[in-house]
Amino acid sequence: MPGVDDGSRDIETSLKMLKIAEKNGITHVILTPHHKPMHHNVSPLHNRSYTEQLRQEASKLGININLYPGNEVYYSDETQEELENGKITTLAGSEYVLVEFHPTNTFKAIHNAVYRIQSAGYMPIIAHVERYSDVVLHPSYVEELRDMGCYIQVNASSIMGKYGFGIGLFTKKLLKKGLVHFVATDAHDTAKRAPDILDCRNYVDRKFGEDYGRKIFYDNPMSVINNDVI
Repeated sequence: MPGVDDGSRDIETSLKMLKIAEKNGITHVILTPHHKPMHHNVSPLHNRSYTEQLRQEASKLGININLYPGNEVYYSDETQEELENGKITTLAGSEYVLVEFHPTNTFKAIHNAVYRIQSAGYMPIIAHVERYSDVVLHPSYVEELRDMGCYIQVNASSIMGKYGFGIGLFTKKLLKKGLVHFVATDAHDTAKRAPDILDCRNYVDRKFGEDYGRKIFYDNPMSVINNDVI
């Protein structure tokens, strides 16, 4: 989403990013500007409006990608109330919520947050689980989150080793155990954090099977867009 946080600076950049995404075989994109405490966040109304504006500009260029509004929610004590009061944009209007935490948050804090989001009637997706030091040190925590009805997302760049050997090894262990539900681009620009995902998709298909690859790169994301339970 152009010009709202640390992502695309303007609509021209967003359109360049969408062209890169299209070359990577991406057909659907949920825009996830940050929703943070003590920040001037994009309202759900403006989120939908900005998404539609970008969709129209992309259509003029013949970019064949479906766009949907969303948020990446930085969890705070206000998150549950904001969800209940409609101040947060869920993913594509579904009951799925993409939520992130501070890297040093304890597993207990993450566990309690997940419970509160579920109590509000939503299904939490943990963003880039490989960034939370307590979880990385105790991989069994990911299974606990999965077992309590939480969904797990990792970044393609993490799988491909762009954030170091340790993070790459951790994400590959999760993939081997079938604990990953989504792989995301974490796209912010056209260079270092471009929406490049095809190499990762091919790697996952080769190492962990095409069925699993289709599930986490396409089937599960489409379940979110259609608001179906995975």
